[in-house]
Amino acid sequence: MPGLAMPSSCSGMHKYRSLAIWKRSHELLLCTLRSTDASYHPRSRSLFDQIRRAAISVEANLVEGYALGTPLQFRRHLRIACGSAAEAECLIRAAGELNYLAIDVVKRLEALLDEVLAMLFGLLRKPIKAAS
Repeated sequence: MPGLAMPSSCSGMHKYRSLAIWKRSHELLLCTLRSTDASYHPRSRSLFDQIRRAAISVEANLVEGYALGTPLQFRRHLRIACGSAAEAECLIRAAGELNYLAIDVVKRLEALLDEVLAMLFGLLRKPIKAAS
């Protein structure tokens, strides 16, 4: 099984967009932002703000870890992204139970989170490549 592949410099940094995990986390982010905008109510403000921050953190940590260019830093940021995804999942469930988000929106976000978490766990199980 291959190890984590990292860019050799920031010049290759934009290549994160080719990662399947980034594509799914970006979709999660956009869906989260659109859904919370469309369902906004004053009572939901603090919960939606935290859901949005958690979804932003998933994608941002993937990109930041990738940009740092070392497998150890990437792995560290993958763990942070994993925690943020788990936080978002917990809060989205609460938003659904409080009827702040429609059930179909909750199911869509949960499905995206399941995919993202599975990909994160898969990447974390890969061995780290030795420096050459």
